[in-house]
Parts: sequence; structure tokens; C-alpha cells
Amino acid sequence: MARRKRRGSLFLGRKKISRPLCVITYVLLAAGAGRAQEAADFFRQNCVSCHTVGGGRLTGPDLKNVTARKDREWLIEFLQSPQAMMDKGDPYALKLQQEARGVVMPTISGMSKERAQALLAMLDAESKLPKSQFAGMQISDRPFTAYDVAQGAAIFRGDRGLANGGPACLSCHTVKSVSEFGGGRLGPDLTRVYERLQGRKNMAAWLFAPATPTMSSVFRQHALKPEEILPLVAFFEDAARRGGQDESAARLNFFLLGLGGAILGLVAMDAAWKRRFRNVRRALVESARRRER
Repeated sequence: MARRKRRGSLFLGRKKISRPLCVITYVLLAAGAGRAQEAADFFRQNCVSCHTVGGGRLTGPDLKNVTARKDREWLIEFLQSPQAMMDKGDPYALKLQQEARGVVMPTISGMSKERAQALLAMLDAESKLPKSQFAGMQISDRPFTAYDVAQGAAIFRGDRGLANGGPACLSCHTVKSVSEFGGGRLGPDLTRVYERLQGRKNMAAWLFAPATPTMSSVFRQHALKPEEILPLVAFFEDAARRGGQDESAARLNFFLLGLGGAILGLVAMDAAWKRRFRNVRRALVESARRRER
């Protein structure tokens, strides 16, 4: 198609397009792309641990074609305050809670009406793709081996470093018999987390994109690799099979070890100060004797 330049305008065949209109169109397209990317980033940070788009149900429902299942205004209101919809007895909201085995979707920080609209637009676009970027992590259903479990334990303890530089799980969590002194206490005991998350798929989704504020801030820039997630799932599955929870004996051992170290330190300091005191006293006594002479 012939293109001819004219002052202040573009000619495409017989259609005349002004330069200002081209600029405005470009700005609008760029703004739309920016909003779509922001919505995708927000979904990745807050939603993929419980939802997929075309990958099947996790804790929450698969969101492919969600706007075809429920009207947009209801979805916008629900996204802004799920608990409020439960409290007023909305039948569909209560149905979602029942299907999630009693789990209530939390109110997400920063969820406004405009953001909810952007998320739904993004979900519509993702639903039309052959495979959405949010289809979820595919995890093998083969039986885990002892090697898988051992590798997961090594990752949990920090014996095997994470590829993206994230901290070891042990720094914040504990699992029964994971080490002689147990693990951290910032986060919950994870001995039975596999049971709480109801299986491999949900466990893998959580590890892929942790949704709690502390873990999300830590792993946003240090995401786990699939080859790290699989052995961790094996480790947590094995821990849940063995059952129980981390015993307090490990904490007692740690306390006693610390107390013993403190006592030894005090004894050493006392001996050092006594020696110093004797040296000072000896010098004073000798000085006094010299003066008497």
C-alpha cells in the first residue's frame, strides 16, 4: 500500500491520519499494555498460590473464563472484600467457601475497584490463550524416592543452597526431627503443612509463589526453581506421613547449651578478672613495701 507524506498528516491509501491522533493512539496502547502488565504482576504476587488460569483447581477455583460464570459487578465486589460477601450470606460466596473446604479468600491489600477491573480484563485475555502464563506448575505424580526426600531435607536445612539466593527454610520454620536443635520460630511448624495444603499440587503452587507478606517479600526476587520445589514437596510429604510435630526437647537442648555456654563464659571472665586483680594488688603491695624501706 502506498504511503505518502504530507505536512502534519500521514496518508495510508485514501485514509488521512493526523500525527496527533497517531501519538494519542500510541499513548493509549502503551497505557493499556502497562495496566495489563501491572495486573499480571499483581496476580502473580497475590493469587497464583491458590488459583490457576486453565490449570485446574488449587485451594481456590480455576479462573479461566471466570467472567462467563459470574457477572462482572459481583466479581468486582467480591474481589474487594470476600469476607463481607460471606458475612451477608451471599449464596455463591458461601458455595465457593464450601468448595474450598472452609477456606475463605483473604482481603488482598491494595485491591481497589480499578484494580479488580484490571484483573478481570487480564483474566479475560489470558483465558483466550491456548495456554495461560498462569496455568500453574505441573508436578509429577510419580512416587517420591528416598533421594528426593533427602534432597528436600538438604534444601530445607540450607545444606544445599538455593539457585536464586533465597534463605534456607530452617531460618524461619521447623519440621519434626529436621535437626538436633530444631528450626526457626518466626514462621509456623511445617511438619504437617502438606496435609494442610491438601496435596502436591497445592504445595508446589504455594512454594512457587508464597502468599504470606513475609515470604512474598523475601522470595519475590529469589523465587524457587522447579528443580528445588519438587524435592521440597517430597520432603514435606514425607514429614506429613511420619506425623507429629517438632518436639520441645530441641528447644530445651538449645536453651541448656546456651545456659552452659553462658556459665562457662562467666567462669572464664571471673578467672581472668581475679588474675588481673591479683596482679594489680601485688604491684600495690610491692610499691608500699618499697616506700616503707
